[in-house]
Amino acid sequence: MQGKKIYAEKLFANFQLSERVPENNFYRRLKNVLDLDFLYPATKHLYGDTGNPSVDPKVFFKLMLVGYLENIASDRKLTEQCTLRLDFCIF
Repeated sequence: MQGKKIYAEKLFANFQLSERVPENNFYRRLKNVLDLDFLYPATKHLYGDTGNPSVDPKVFFKLMLVGYLENIASDRKLTEQCTLRLDFCIF
């Protein structure tokens, strides 16, 4: 079953991710110009109709793109970097 992540910025102790990442940050600008909505119909046939929802295809593509752009070959290293870098999180 194809999953779809819906991002809603949450407030926690007056922390907003959008305030911590500069407007001119590469990944923030890339998020604004890159439209990946074509991935949903393009990958629909690859997912089953039963079971737990999978990773959102847009999130998976963005992870692979960040790994390529940052030259991170390891999935574990990529996951670690994504938890540390706020610009990855906003992307």
